[in-house]
Amino acid sequence: MYPISKPPEPRVNYQIRTRDVRLIDVDGTQLGIKSIEEALRIAQNKNTDLVEIAPQNNPPVCKLADFSKFRYEREKKLKEARKKHKGGQVKELRIRPKIGHHDLDIKIEHMREFLKEHDKVRLTIVFRGREMEHKDQANPLVERVKEKIGDVAVLEQDIPMEGNRKSLLFAPKK
Repeated sequence: MYPISKPPEPRVNYQIRTRDVRLIDVDGTQLGIKSIEEALRIAQNKNTDLVEIAPQNNPPVCKLADFSKFRYEREKKLKEARKKHKGGQVKELRIRPKIGHHDLDIKIEHMREFLKEHDKVRLTIVFRGREMEHKDQANPLVERVKEKIGDVAVLEQDIPMEGNRKSLLFAPKK
């Protein structure tokens, strides 16, 4: 639900500051643990770069690869992940305090669909004209909505009256 951030740029060739590294060849075979000098020499002989791909391991894991191609493929994976990343959106439904039972049930079904897609739902009750004199009519309506979607959602925020509107923010249950 949070935006996918870009990982830090990996260390390449002479930026790697360790004594030994676990070396992986271009085709993915493991060459074993080598000293950094030996790994750099192997990379030079194969006309590739030495790219640190797992600095947290002991010893760090490095791969022989063309760095520009490695970076391009990583950016492509990130872009694909961002494309598939969805959620965190807030959908809004508006109702009036004198809404009919059936109409409210339909709105609640829409809320359920949004919540199944992991979106938050803001339900806004809009008062007009003389309805402003009877703001207490919203309370039974709010209770009915809470009761109907309590199995799939939690009330995240009950926003007090703002002008002629009362809002409730529902989030999907985890």
